Amino acid sequence: MRAMVISEPGGPEVLDWREVPDPRPAPGEVVVDVVASAVNRADLLQRRGLYPPPPGTSEIPGLECSGVVAEVGGNVPGVAPGDRVCALLAGGGYAERVAVPWQQVMPVPEGLPLDEAAALPEVACTVWSNVFMTARLRKGETLLVHGGASGIGTMAIQLAKAYGSRVLVTAGSAEKIERCRALGADEAVNYHEEDFAERFEGRADVILDIIGAKYLAGNIRALATGGRLVVIGMQGGARGELDLGALLAKRAAIHATGLRHRPVDDKGVICRGVVESVWPLVTAGAVRPVVHERIPLDQAARAHRALEEGAHVGKLLLVR
Repeated sequence: MRAMVISEPGGPEVLDWREVPDPRPAPGEVVVDVVASAVNRADLLQRRGLYPPPPGTSEIPGLECSGVVAEVGGNVPGVAPGDRVCALLAGGGYAERVAVPWQQVMPVPEGLPLDEAAALPEVACTVWSNVFMTARLRKGETLLVHGGASGIGTMAIQLAKAYGSRVLVTAGSAEKIERCRALGADEAVNYHEEDFAERFEGRADVILDIIGAKYLAGNIRALATGGRLVVIGMQGGARGELDLGALLAKRAAIHATGLRHRPVDDKGVICRGVVESVWPLVTAGAVRPVVHERIPLDQAARAHRALEEGAHVGKLLLVR
């Protein structure tokens, strides 16, 4: 098969479309003929040599895909060749085929185009596991989403609204704010022009944060009493100063989580929760993946540049 290989750490130009050995399914795995994958910020970090895949997994980038099951290994329940699926991956999505544990394979939501389903696994699993499983966002509570126009942000807005929550967002332009509002965001702040902590002070029951250290103090200020901050990214740095007094006064909690390095069985629990609780909303049209652009898989370097430029809203798909 052909796959996008990182020839050496560096810029988008180090992505090399070349022939590599076909994957074979180990016991408990299936092989998927990839129709589409999607670009995530973790792929950019891996390309730069800053975020290696978990030991024993594919060195090929790509954390999600959609396609058709081609082969099934032993001890795989409920998945058969010919099934239309999407999958959460530890790596390997930028390829014509990928092997994946059966626990991380999900059926394509009814009525959704097969290529579009590649935009769902990473964002749906991230939002469901963090906002609903970890932070336990409840109906009537308020969610603050940083980076509301990102793939994760667009999914978080829709899911929170579908479950009856109020949604606040930050975004980097008037156009992105309008897109967030169209998806259901109740209030939005352009972080280039306004301090989100001042605007949303004491109002957020749950905060989903991709920034990290730079926003730590502001996030604590924005939390409501009993609020839960979930940090899932470090775009704004890994080390910050925490005011424990402010945290104690609000009886608040901070969670820091990742998805890629979790055990397979843990990912399986998340995927099953997504199929049970998110897919019906997708089928009903209440939640949809937001696709900014479809780019040929062998032009992944162009997709990486587009993600780095940051003008997109939602997901960048890589299609075959």
